[in-house]
Amino acid sequence: MSITKVNFGQTSNGENIILYTLDNKKGLSAEILNYGGILRSLYVNDKNGIKTDVVLGRDSFEDYLNNDGYLGALIGRHANRIANGKFKLNGQQFSVGVNEGKNSLHGGINGFDKKIWNVKEIDCDEPAIELSIISPDGEEGFPGALNVTVTYTITSDNAIKINYSAKCDKDTVVNMTNHAYFNLAGHGGGTIDKQTLWINADFYTPNNSECMPNGEVLSVAGTPFDFRIAKPIGQDINSNFEQVKMFGGYDHNFIISGRGYRKAAIAKCIENGIEMEVYTDKPGMQLYTSNGLAEGIYKNNTKYSIHQGFCLETQYFPNAMEFSHYPAPILKKNEEYNFTTEYRFIVK
Repeated sequence: MSITKVNFGQTSNGENIILYTLDNKKGLSAEILNYGGILRSLYVNDKNGIKTDVVLGRDSFEDYLNNDGYLGALIGRHANRIANGKFKLNGQQFSVGVNEGKNSLHGGINGFDKKIWNVKEIDCDEPAIELSIISPDGEEGFPGALNVTVTYTITSDNAIKINYSAKCDKDTVVNMTNHAYFNLAGHGGGTIDKQTLWINADFYTPNNSECMPNGEVLSVAGTPFDFRIAKPIGQDINSNFEQVKMFGGYDHNFIISGRGYRKAAIAKCIENGIEMEVYTDKPGMQLYTSNGLAEGIYKNNTKYSIHQGFCLETQYFPNAMEFSHYPAPILKKNEEYNFTTEYRFIVK
């Protein structure tokens, strides 16, 4: 195992942007930035031994300053959407940063994706780094000073494991995730249409026109949202089913069956043999098929466009504070927020 680091740029204030590489020397390595905690690259050896980068990314720090689409970034304090930028907690209404129409998306105007994180290398048998920040009371309108730690580990069994931990000096809401875009054929491997996906979910939450749940919980049976038997991601991506047609693909929360730490999804690329299993102890997971990814030149001078990556963002449900029957992302004063998500790779 090894951890190396190189300079990746510098802010206008002279702060150094560092790129860390974690390598288990068993076929999996990751590049992670202290800016935004961004997972820039994730290399997997395919069935032919070819080193394949399976996440979309950008070439330079300057490119990441306008990281439209949140490629690879840590998301917080609150992942996904909050309607009208408002929620009630303990009878008090809070207004948070609005950055998508009238709504708050992925933490607001200056979320965790734009922070420079403190980084500590962890001395253990598996390469790991611990990222930490303090989000002050009232930042983006959220109550309480939040101490946040995110640990990335490259495990000996070829997984990237992300542990999210936080404590606050007031009752608050917290819902963190990572916004990696996966393409198991390689980040420049074209569309994800032929890659297969299985999701451990009997139910999903349909969206309103602003792409956030309307409060309903519906069965996936008989709809394009049924991934209980693995199918190509592109099989129904152009369906006339209203919930798919409205967004040009999938951008929806799935309710992961079971409780505790469990398998949430399996994605596969048949051509190169790379398979990815997703594990989490979160209640939900957003499948996003990069419907809004801007066409352009990205990492390694590669052209990306829509449907060239898929996100599996483990989370509390979007806008969960609006609906009492959704699990609430409430973190009580001095209690610990602690969740783990793992992306495990198997090559067949």
